[in-house]
Amino acid sequence: MTESSANKPANGEVCHRAKNGVKPGRNGFVKNHHHNHHQQPMYCYPEDKVQHTACNGSSGLGLYSRPFIESFEETPMLVAVLTYMGYGILTIFGYLRDFLRDWKIERCHIAREREEQKDFVPLYQDFENFYTRNLYMRIRDSWNRPICSVPGAKVDLVERVSHDYNWTFDYTGRVVEGVINMGSYNYLGFAENTGYCADASAEVTMKYGVGVASTRQEMGNLDRHEEMEELVAKFLGVESAMAFGMGFATNSMNIPALTGKGCLILSDELNHASLVLGARLSGSTIRVFKHNNMQSLEKMLRDAIVHGQPRTHRPWKKILILVEGIYSMEGSIVRLPEVIALKKRYRAYLYLDEAHSIGALGPGGRGVVDYFGLDPRDVDVMMGTFTKSFGAAGGYIGGRRELMEYLRSHSHSAVYAASMSPPVVEQIIASMKCIMGEDGTTLGLDRVQQLAENTLYFRRRMTEMGFIIYGNNDSPVVPMMLYMPAKIGAFGREMLKRNIGVVVVGFPATPIIESRARFCISAAHTKDMLDTALSVISEVGDLLQVKYSRHRRLPSMDRVVDHSIYDQIQD
Repeated sequence: MTESSANKPANGEVCHRAKNGVKPGRNGFVKNHHHNHHQQPMYCYPEDKVQHTACNGSSGLGLYSRPFIESFEETPMLVAVLTYMGYGILTIFGYLRDFLRDWKIERCHIAREREEQKDFVPLYQDFENFYTRNLYMRIRDSWNRPICSVPGAKVDLVERVSHDYNWTFDYTGRVVEGVINMGSYNYLGFAENTGYCADASAEVTMKYGVGVASTRQEMGNLDRHEEMEELVAKFLGVESAMAFGMGFATNSMNIPALTGKGCLILSDELNHASLVLGARLSGSTIRVFKHNNMQSLEKMLRDAIVHGQPRTHRPWKKILILVEGIYSMEGSIVRLPEVIALKKRYRAYLYLDEAHSIGALGPGGRGVVDYFGLDPRDVDVMMGTFTKSFGAAGGYIGGRRELMEYLRSHSHSAVYAASMSPPVVEQIIASMKCIMGEDGTTLGLDRVQQLAENTLYFRRRMTEMGFIIYGNNDSPVVPMMLYMPAKIGAFGREMLKRNIGVVVVGFPATPIIESRARFCISAAHTKDMLDTALSVISEVGDLLQVKYSRHRRLPSMDRVVDHSIYDQIQD
């Protein structure tokens, strides 16, 4: 295969290229990246048929103070072929069923245009719903399950059944109790109804009520809002911060306020939909670089500087780089030291989305900047959400004071959206103070440490059992590859039968042959819970034959957890 400068791996990393399989990894390689070459990889697989290629260069060397290990084992050839065949068979049967529905042989439950409107221009093309009615409906029961408890380490599910192949659901009135929750973004375990944070929120509710009924610029600016934003700025290590009531809108409504026509946005190909929507709404020119590939990003930056805008070749007004801290579908962590180095070299701006990484990474739980030991001032726009590690709702943006003052008057989210609910604000304040230790305890830092230990333990055991898992060793988001469409629903159902709640994901949210189950590790998970879940995952994995990894399966044994996991990057 011919290598271009855009798909070569980042300088200074070790790349493992497989000799067999259907396609290369995310950047053209099957990666198991190790920055800081004095460290040995955690596991060695001497019998692996991989070709080790040392990539020379200096751009990535000296930027990492700790090992940076990510792996994306490629899809086995046979599995890829069978996956394509599975989708092909489903498509053929879908057309057959549509034919039977047209002839009234099979009942069609899908919404259709009324007969008197048959000559109107249709609201949507019928084919656009083909995937929903013929493929998604077969496994629809794997999603949108209603819960009736706090989404903590365990949840209670409302039992439902379908008598028409998932077109509609009936509730039995029974509650499935004590389901181990392996799917919620409750990274630090603050989604709870007892304890310091819950008590503080309840007290504020009694004083302020639930709603504010106004925007921040009118009658909805409470003293709790001001305190929260000051605390967020202190937590992030920036001059100022502002909060918004919705995490999705924090991206989609603020990016258009930062860039416009004549500006260039360089976006990672796996960025969240909110970043993509914000970039599109801005009217800026958008160019997409390969996921976490610094050669691809640098090439685009260099081309942007050299050639300027199309046709006129005038310099771009701004160049904004959009990246995430943890990519929620891949479990990978941004190569932030290299991104910052490129941003400084080419004088671009950096927008960092820490929705999944804030609270979940770093010795102080301050996100990916803290994880790499970097200066927060090197990131121009620091964005994150309160919906995950803090167990609340909404999002924030932090940076220089001048930037915050500008957004307060130009951001649609700040000007037109209603203020955040007081109990939600108090949940953010209480949980953030807990992480910072301002509550007088070490509970917050203990949870950050527990999450790191749980993540390493779970990922190690999953690898030992022979599953293909994606992402960084320190990422609490653990994607496990299922590949085949029939196994998406089967895995979710079999896990729930054994009282384990999981999230399964398929096309179009993932590439067509990369369906997966996504586990989210929490500090609230005890070792017994993780062992129970791992035992069930192994059992279901054997049942469905999803242990695809060609790596040697090491014996699963309990090992002493290294409590100095973050010591090597502390000052």
